[in-house]
Amino acid sequence: MPSLNELVRRHTTLTGADVEWLHLLVSEWQLLSDLSFADLVLWIPTWDGIRYVSVAQMRPNTGPTSYQDDMVGHLVPRGRRPLLDAAFDEGRIVREGDPEWREEVPVRVESIPVRREGRVLGVIARNTNLLTVRTPSRLELTYLQSASDLAQMIAAGTFPYRGEQVDMDAAPRVGDGLIRLDADGIVTYASPNALSAYHRLGLTTDLVGVHLGRTTAELAPPSRGAVHEALVKLASGWAPRQTEVEVQGGVVTLRAIPLKPKGTHTGSLVLVRDVTELRRRDRELITKDATIREIHHRVKNNLQTVAALLRLQSRRMDSEAARGALDEAVRRVGSIAIVHETLSQNLDEKVAFDEIADRVLAMVMELSQDGQVTTRRSGSFGILSAEVATPLAMVLTELLQNALEHAFGPKTAGTLFVSALRGRASATGKGWSDSWTGGARPEEYLLITVQDDGRGMPEGFDPQLGGNLGLQIVRTLATGELGGTFDMVAAPGGGTKVVLEIPVR
Repeated sequence: MPSLNELVRRHTTLTGADVEWLHLLVSEWQLLSDLSFADLVLWIPTWDGIRYVSVAQMRPNTGPTSYQDDMVGHLVPRGRRPLLDAAFDEGRIVREGDPEWREEVPVRVESIPVRREGRVLGVIARNTNLLTVRTPSRLELTYLQSASDLAQMIAAGTFPYRGEQVDMDAAPRVGDGLIRLDADGIVTYASPNALSAYHRLGLTTDLVGVHLGRTTAELAPPSRGAVHEALVKLASGWAPRQTEVEVQGGVVTLRAIPLKPKGTHTGSLVLVRDVTELRRRDRELITKDATIREIHHRVKNNLQTVAALLRLQSRRMDSEAARGALDEAVRRVGSIAIVHETLSQNLDEKVAFDEIADRVLAMVMELSQDGQVTTRRSGSFGILSAEVATPLAMVLTELLQNALEHAFGPKTAGTLFVSALRGRASATGKGWSDSWTGGARPEEYLLITVQDDGRGMPEGFDPQLGGNLGLQIVRTLATGELGGTFDMVAAPGGGTKVVLEIPVR
C-alpha cells in the first residue's frame, strides 16, 4: 500500500507544510472516527484538478466498518461524488443526500473539508454503516455531538492543534473513558469507564455536575503553586495537553481537547485511561532490569577477585609451568569478566562485541613479552546476545594466546589479524547450516578469522584432534555451545589461519 507522502508527491501539488498538516490530522483522526462510529477517507484533488486521490483511511473501533476493502490509492473523477465536489468547492460540511447502498449495507456519507490557513486542502469522507443503527443512548449522543464539534473545527482549520504535547501511542482513546465538559469546566457527561478510572483515584461520588479541574487536583497528591494550578487548568480542558495523575491506589492518564466549533470555547473533551496495571508492570520491568545489571556487576567483581587471587598465587609459584597455567586461568576469567562488565551497563542482554574484542586484544597483548607483535582488527562483530558473547570472548582469548605462544619466537616481530564478517548465508560452505538443529534457522552467520604471519603449524598437526587445553576449549565452545564450525589451516604466504563460523540467532 503506498504511503501518504508517495501519493501526495505523485498526484498533487501540495507543499511540504500542507503535507505536514495532513500528517498531523491523520495522527489524530482516530478520535473523530471513534466518536462518529464511522469510516474516514481523506481525498485530495490531483494536480490537474479533474480527479481525487484517497491518501489515508481510518476505520472506527466503536462500530462496524462501511468499507471492507482498502481505499488508499483509489482515484475518482470529479462529478462522480457530488458531496466531495460541494465540500471542496464551497468549503463547508455537506450532509445532504440519501444513504448509499454498498453490498446490501446502507451507508450515510458526509464530507468535511480539510482547511489550513484559509485554503481547503482536501475532503474527509465520513461513511457511517447504518445497518446496526438503534435508538442512541446518552453515551452515543455525547459521542456524536463531540464528533460534530471536531468536524466543524477541521472545516475551520482549528483542529488538530499544532504543537500539542501528546504521545499518541500512550494517549487514551475514546473507548478508554470520555468526559464532556461545558465552557466552565463542569462535567456534563462521564462514560462508565471514565467514572471507574476516577474511582481508582479515590472519588466516591458521581462526576456529573462537579468541576473536573478542582476535583482532580483534590484527588492528586498535595502540590503547591504552579503545579497545582497547571493540573486544575489541564483537567478543566482549557489547553490541549496530556498528563498522568498518580495516587496510592492507581495511575490515570488524562488528555484534554478544547472544543471551539465556532471559534469560541464551548466546552472540552477529556479522555481518561486507567494505566495502573501498565505502570505496575513497567516498574517491575525496570526493577528486573536493574537487578540483572546489578547481578552482572557483582559477577564481574567476583571474577576480578578470583583473577586477582590467581595472579597472587602465580607470583608465589616456583615452577614456570605452574605459573604459566595460572596466568592462562587469569586470562580466561578476565575475558568472562569483560563480558559481564559490558552487560552491567546495558538495558538488555545484548552487547556490542566490537568493544569486547578490542579489550580482549589489549588484555592478551599485555602478555607479549617483548612487544614485537602487533594486532589489527577489521570488520564488525555487531550486536550479540549474552549467551553468544560470553563463550565467544573465551574463544577469541584462547586463539590469540595460542598464536602468541606458538606462532612467534622470542624477540620475533609479527602481526595478528582479527576480522569479523556478518552475512545472511554461510560463508564457509561447510554445509552444517543445512542440518541445523538448534531450533529456528539462524538469520545471520558470523565469520571470524584469526590469522598470524608466524612460523605456521607443525608437520602432521591435526587441529581437530591435537593441541593444548586452550585449543580443546576452542573446539568445545565453537562447535558445542556456539553451534558453529572451527578450522585451522596454513595461511597463504606463511603463518596460520583460524576460521570460526557461528550462527547468530
